[in-house]
Amino acid sequence: MANDTEFIKRHAEKALAELTLSFPVILVTGPRQIGKSTLLQNDKKTGKMPYLTFDDASEVTAVKTDPKTFLSMHRPPVILDEIQYAPELFPYLKMEADRNKKKGMYFLTGSQQFHLMKNASESLAGRIGILQLMGLSMRETGGDKFDKSFIPAMEYFSARKRSAKQYSAAEIWSTIHTGSFPAVVTGYSKQKVFYDSYVRTYIERDVRALAQVGDELAFMRFITVAANRTGQMLNYRDMARDVQISEPTAKKWLSIMVTSGLVYLLPPFAMNIEKRVVKTPKLYFLDTGLAAYLTKWTSPDVLRQGAASGAFFETFVISEILKSYYNNGTEPALFYYRDKDGKEIDLLIMQNGTLYPLEIKTTATPKTDDVAVFKVLKSIRNLNVGTGGLVCMDTSLGILDKDRYSIPAAFL
Repeated sequence: MANDTEFIKRHAEKALAELTLSFPVILVTGPRQIGKSTLLQNDKKTGKMPYLTFDDASEVTAVKTDPKTFLSMHRPPVILDEIQYAPELFPYLKMEADRNKKKGMYFLTGSQQFHLMKNASESLAGRIGILQLMGLSMRETGGDKFDKSFIPAMEYFSARKRSAKQYSAAEIWSTIHTGSFPAVVTGYSKQKVFYDSYVRTYIERDVRALAQVGDELAFMRFITVAANRTGQMLNYRDMARDVQISEPTAKKWLSIMVTSGLVYLLPPFAMNIEKRVVKTPKLYFLDTGLAAYLTKWTSPDVLRQGAASGAFFETFVISEILKSYYNNGTEPALFYYRDKDGKEIDLLIMQNGTLYPLEIKTTATPKTDDVAVFKVLKSIRNLNVGTGGLVCMDTSLGILDKDRYSIPAAFL
């Protein structure tokens, strides 16, 4: 794992290069402090471009005064950082893209995905390529060049095992407790100091921009409640009760967290299924380090031995799988299964009409019974079920049953 302040090469560089060849405008979006501008400033193509940030209030004022003149003074190719603070530029970016008809003209970054996507889709439809960036993956922090999207299939395993590193359980739990923000992973910032500042900045900047939150202390409690519920089915009523707010407020506040990339909602699988399935999404607090900070798990060992260890490991696995897809510029079709009888499958990956089932457990001694629940999928009509398995703490790939594998977390 990285422990110095050097730049860690991002796997998203390949997707960035492909978007550069395809669109005049490229938007890199994701949570604050996740490395969006660092990616652009260290990329071999964009790293030499002029860089301008709208964190600078004087630049924002200039845009609002005369956006057309502002853009004419900053000729492409150029990087425009934190574009959400200068939405007035979008129509002029469109005009410039249409006039020049060149690829790779403007590189934008932004932290508030919903508003960015809305402005981008309305103003730059067909002219913008979007790259969603998450925190550093375990592959990236370990210097592993393997960059394929995860799928529990033998073709993937055969390619993956050639470069997969072996991590001890202690190393994996250290990764989970540290989280994936570059400043913390590289040691540039102390963990507690970074997260103290991050939460405060997040509330002061992003939350106020997205919605007027009258009670910041209540919102802080709400963030902590969400972190405590990672890996659980979403229940607005219970969350609202715990923070003593209304249910509509809870829905509004959670949507802010989803919008800003801190929380991911995993939808239930309901295709061709009778009414017996649960239709509530599961909540995942994507950065396990931030979640551990908020929920007061003070060390990797305490977290590993605590009551939340299963939920945190599951969150880590979901996050790593998401990163493998987003770093390739693709949006995965991920679901979970749960029916009224309590049968649950932690993750289903739909790809090319085939459904790949996964269970996620902290065990280092996987058994066939760990994937027995997959049999429930046989009752679903017109469903092609592929290979699957159990993601766990085992150190090597194993066979549990026909087309069912024990998958080390290091293979993600």
